[in-house]
Amino acid sequence: MNRPETEENGLAGLRERKKAKTHEAIQAAALRLFRSQGYEATTVEQIAEAAEVSPSTFFRYFPTKEDVVIHDALDPLFFAAFREQPPELSPIQAMRAAMSSVFEALTPDELALERERQDLILGVTELRARMLDDLATTIRGFTEALAARLGRSADDVPVRAFAGAVIGAGIAVWLTAADVPTLGGYHGMPDYMKQFDDAMAWLDQTGLRL
Repeated sequence: MNRPETEENGLAGLRERKKAKTHEAIQAAALRLFRSQGYEATTVEQIAEAAEVSPSTFFRYFPTKEDVVIHDALDPLFFAAFREQPPELSPIQAMRAAMSSVFEALTPDELALERERQDLILGVTELRARMLDDLATTIRGFTEALAARLGRSADDVPVRAFAGAVIGAGIAVWLTAADVPTLGGYHGMPDYMKQFDDAMAWLDQTGLRL
Protein backbone atom coordinates (compact mmCIF):
# COMPACT_ATOMS: atom_id res chain seq x y z
CA MET A 1 0.00 0.00 0.00
CA ASN A 2 1.38 3.39 -0.98
CA ARG A 3 1.81 5.92 1.78
CA PRO A 4 0.33 9.40 1.30
CA GLU A 5 2.77 11.87 -0.17
CA THR A 6 2.53 14.08 2.89
CA GLU A 7 3.60 11.20 5.14
CA GLU A 8 6.57 10.45 2.90
CA ASN A 9 7.56 14.09 3.02
CA GLY A 10 7.24 14.03 6.78
CA LEU A 11 9.46 10.98 7.06
CA ALA A 12 12.01 12.52 4.72
CA GLY A 13 12.01 15.69 6.81
CA LEU A 14 12.49 13.67 9.99
CA ARG A 15 15.47 11.85 8.48
CA GLU A 16 17.03 15.15 7.46
CA ARG A 17 16.55 16.58 10.94
CA LYS A 18 18.14 13.49 12.49
CA LYS A 19 21.08 13.76 10.09
CA ALA A 20 21.50 17.44 10.93
CA LYS A 21 21.48 16.67 14.67
CA THR A 22 24.08 13.94 14.22
CA HIS A 23 26.25 16.30 12.16
CA GLU A 24 25.94 18.90 14.92
CA ALA A 25 26.68 16.43 17.73
CA ILE A 26 29.81 15.07 16.06
CA GLN A 27 31.10 18.53 15.17
CA ALA A 28 30.44 19.89 18.68
CA ALA A 29 32.24 16.93 20.28
CA ALA A 30 35.18 17.37 17.92
CA LEU A 31 35.52 21.08 18.64
CA ARG A 32 35.46 20.45 22.40
CA LEU A 33 38.27 17.93 22.03
CA PHE A 34 40.29 20.14 19.70
CA ARG A 35 40.06 22.94 22.22
CA SER A 36 41.08 20.81 25.21
CA GLN A 37 43.85 18.71 23.65
CA GLY A 38 44.68 20.22 20.27
CA TYR A 39 43.72 19.44 16.70
CA GLU A 40 46.67 17.21 15.85
CA ALA A 41 46.44 15.19 19.08
CA THR A 42 42.76 14.37 18.65
CA THR A 43 41.81 11.19 16.81
CA VAL A 44 38.67 10.25 14.96
CA GLU A 45 38.15 7.43 17.47
CA GLN A 46 38.17 9.94 20.33
CA ILE A 47 35.70 12.18 18.53
CA ALA A 48 33.37 9.26 17.82
CA GLU A 49 33.48 8.17 21.45
CA ALA A 50 32.76 11.69 22.70
CA ALA A 51 29.83 12.01 20.27
CA GLU A 52 28.58 8.51 21.23
CA VAL A 53 28.75 7.19 17.69
CA SER A 54 30.91 4.57 16.02
CA PRO A 55 33.95 5.51 13.93
CA SER A 56 32.12 4.16 10.89
CA THR A 57 29.25 6.56 11.61
CA PHE A 58 31.75 9.41 11.88
CA PHE A 59 33.11 8.60 8.42
CA ARG A 60 29.59 8.33 7.03
CA TYR A 61 29.06 11.98 7.96
CA PHE A 62 32.60 13.34 7.61
CA PRO A 63 35.10 11.75 5.17
CA THR A 64 38.10 13.17 7.06
CA LYS A 65 38.96 14.88 10.33
CA GLU A 66 39.36 18.12 8.37
CA ASP A 67 35.78 17.86 7.15
CA VAL A 68 34.38 17.91 10.69
CA VAL A 69 35.75 21.45 11.04
CA ILE A 70 35.16 22.67 7.49
CA HIS A 71 31.50 21.57 7.47
CA ASP A 72 29.40 24.76 7.64
CA ALA A 73 25.85 24.09 8.79
CA LEU A 74 24.96 27.77 8.36
CA ASP A 75 25.39 27.95 4.58
CA PRO A 76 22.09 26.19 3.74
CA LEU A 77 20.28 28.40 6.28
CA PHE A 78 21.80 31.51 4.72
CA PHE A 79 20.92 30.50 1.16
CA ALA A 80 17.33 29.77 2.22
CA ALA A 81 17.05 33.10 4.08
CA PHE A 82 18.53 34.91 1.08
CA ARG A 83 15.85 33.48 -1.22
CA GLU A 84 13.13 34.58 1.21
CA GLN A 85 14.12 38.25 1.40
CA PRO A 86 11.65 40.80 -0.05
CA PRO A 87 12.02 41.28 -3.82
CA GLU A 88 12.46 45.04 -3.49
CA LEU A 89 15.84 44.56 -1.80
CA SER A 90 18.93 44.60 -3.97
CA PRO A 91 21.01 41.39 -3.95
CA ILE A 92 23.52 42.89 -1.52
CA GLN A 93 20.79 44.26 0.74
CA ALA A 94 19.14 40.84 0.70
CA MET A 95 22.44 39.20 1.53
CA ARG A 96 23.02 41.52 4.51
CA ALA A 97 19.49 40.90 5.77
CA ALA A 98 19.86 37.13 5.36
CA MET A 99 23.18 37.02 7.21
CA SER A 100 21.74 39.11 10.01
CA SER A 101 18.65 36.90 10.37
CA VAL A 102 20.68 33.69 10.44
CA PHE A 103 23.18 34.88 13.03
CA GLU A 104 20.57 36.58 15.20
CA ALA A 105 18.68 33.27 15.38
CA LEU A 106 21.68 31.43 16.83
CA THR A 107 21.68 30.62 20.53
CA PRO A 108 24.68 31.78 22.58
CA ASP A 109 25.99 28.19 22.57
CA GLU A 110 25.59 27.90 18.79
CA LEU A 111 27.30 31.25 18.25
CA ALA A 112 30.17 30.25 20.54
CA LEU A 113 30.55 26.97 18.62
CA GLU A 114 30.70 28.81 15.30
CA ARG A 115 33.29 31.27 16.61
CA GLU A 116 35.34 28.34 17.88
CA ARG A 117 35.12 26.65 14.47
CA GLN A 118 36.26 29.82 12.72
CA ASP A 119 39.12 30.33 15.18
CA LEU A 120 40.29 26.78 14.57
CA ILE A 121 40.23 27.18 10.79
CA LEU A 122 42.20 30.39 11.06
CA GLY A 123 44.69 28.85 13.47
CA VAL A 124 45.55 25.58 11.72
CA THR A 125 47.37 25.96 8.42
CA GLU A 126 45.94 22.88 6.69
CA LEU A 127 42.40 23.83 7.68
CA ARG A 128 42.77 27.37 6.38
CA ALA A 129 44.14 26.00 3.09
CA ARG A 130 41.29 23.50 2.86
CA MET A 131 38.73 26.22 3.49
CA LEU A 132 40.15 28.27 0.64
CA ASP A 133 40.16 25.19 -1.60
CA ASP A 134 36.47 24.69 -0.85
CA LEU A 135 35.56 28.25 -1.86
CA ALA A 136 34.21 27.02 -5.20
CA THR A 137 31.42 25.17 -3.38
CA THR A 138 30.41 28.29 -1.46
CA ILE A 139 30.48 30.46 -4.58
CA ARG A 140 28.43 27.90 -6.49
CA GLY A 141 25.83 27.76 -3.72
CA PHE A 142 25.49 31.53 -3.59
CA THR A 143 25.41 31.77 -7.39
CA GLU A 144 22.49 29.33 -7.52
CA ALA A 145 20.61 31.20 -4.78
CA LEU A 146 21.27 34.52 -6.51
CA ALA A 147 20.15 33.18 -9.90
CA ALA A 148 16.95 31.77 -8.38
CA ARG A 149 16.19 35.11 -6.71
CA LEU A 150 16.72 37.04 -9.96
CA GLY A 151 15.06 34.52 -12.26
CA ARG A 152 18.27 34.16 -14.25
CA SER A 153 20.57 31.30 -15.13
CA ALA A 154 23.36 30.36 -12.73
CA ASP A 155 25.55 30.10 -15.83
CA ASP A 156 25.17 33.80 -16.69
CA VAL A 157 28.61 35.38 -16.48
CA PRO A 158 27.34 38.55 -14.70
CA VAL A 159 25.59 36.42 -12.06
CA ARG A 160 28.71 34.32 -11.49
CA ALA A 161 30.96 37.38 -11.41
CA PHE A 162 28.69 39.16 -8.94
CA ALA A 163 28.65 36.14 -6.64
CA GLY A 164 32.43 35.86 -6.85
CA ALA A 165 32.89 39.54 -6.03
CA VAL A 166 30.65 39.37 -2.97
CA ILE A 167 32.11 36.13 -1.60
CA GLY A 168 35.61 37.41 -2.36
CA ALA A 169 34.98 40.51 -0.25
CA GLY A 170 33.74 38.31 2.58
CA ILE A 171 36.83 36.12 2.40
CA ALA A 172 39.12 39.16 2.39
CA VAL A 173 37.50 40.30 5.64
CA TRP A 174 37.65 36.78 7.09
CA LEU A 175 41.36 36.39 6.37
CA THR A 176 42.15 39.61 8.20
CA ALA A 177 39.58 39.18 10.97
CA ALA A 178 42.04 37.75 13.48
CA ASP A 179 45.73 37.79 14.20
CA VAL A 180 46.84 34.15 14.42
CA PRO A 181 50.53 34.12 15.36
CA THR A 182 50.93 30.43 16.16
CA LEU A 183 49.91 27.23 14.44
CA GLY A 184 46.91 25.66 16.10
CA GLY A 185 46.36 28.56 18.48
CA TYR A 186 42.89 29.59 19.55
CA HIS A 187 42.43 33.36 19.47
CA GLY A 188 39.28 35.37 19.90
CA MET A 189 37.94 36.67 16.60
CA PRO A 190 36.86 40.29 16.44
CA ASP A 191 33.28 40.90 15.38
CA TYR A 192 33.58 39.33 11.95
CA MET A 193 29.89 39.81 11.24
CA LYS A 194 30.16 43.57 11.81
CA GLN A 195 33.19 43.77 9.53
CA PHE A 196 31.47 41.63 6.89
CA ASP A 197 28.36 43.80 6.99
CA ASP A 198 30.50 46.94 6.67
CA ALA A 199 32.20 45.41 3.61
CA MET A 200 28.83 44.59 2.04
CA ALA A 201 27.57 48.11 2.76
CA TRP A 202 30.63 49.52 1.02
CA LEU A 203 30.05 47.30 -2.03
CA ASP A 204 26.44 48.49 -2.13
CA GLN A 205 27.55 52.12 -1.98
CA THR A 206 29.95 51.61 -4.88
CA GLY A 207 26.97 50.70 -7.04
CA LEU A 208 27.70 47.00 -7.56
CA ARG A 209 24.51 45.89 -9.26
CA LEU A 210 23.09 43.16 -11.46
